[in-house]
Amino acid sequence: MNRIGFQFKIREDKIEEYKEIHQNVWLEMLDALREAGWHNYTLFMREDGLVFGYFESEVTLSEAQARMVEKDVNTRWQKFMAPFTPADTRPDENFVELEEYFHLD
Repeated sequence: MNRIGFQFKIREDKIEEYKEIHQNVWLEMLDALREAGWHNYTLFMREDGLVFGYFESEVTLSEAQARMVEKDVNTRWQKFMAPFTPADTRPDENFVELEEYFHLD
């Protein structure tokens, strides 16, 4: 199982709205993530809107993202979430993968 960490940025003026939306993620989107192999998916955010994401998967980040690209609901979700990123782009196109360099079981 791969432990995958990544980061991206949310516009500071949209932080509260962004967090509220994530209290009610579309069920279809949650199902798509599970079907694509995203497990223990967690998002953390700094006060300035820097997001750290973590999930576990049998595949790499790029493969997990490719699986999501195939999902129609992901296209709709990313379009819906685009206004929250500084460049007004799909958040999933701005993921910066982080290197895992230590783990304690």
